[in-house]
Amino acid sequence: MSPVTSPLKEKVSITLDSDVVDKITQYARMDGRNFSQYINFVLMRHICAVEKRQNEKKALSALR
Repeated sequence: MSPVTSPLKEKVSITLDSDVVDKITQYARMDGRNFSQYINFVLMRHICAVEKRQNEKKALSALR
C-alpha cells in the first residue's frame, strides 16, 4: 500500500488590506474551506487562467 502524499507546502507571510481579508474569509466559509485553502484555490485558478491565455496567444501567433 502506497502512502498518501500531499503537495509540498511552504509557509509565507503577506500583508492584505482588511477588506480583502474580510471577503476572502466570507468566500472561504461559503466554499467550506479555511482561509489558507481558499487563498491557495484562488491563486491556482488565477495561475491556470493566465497560463491558458498565454497558450492561446501562442497558438494564435503560430497561425499567422
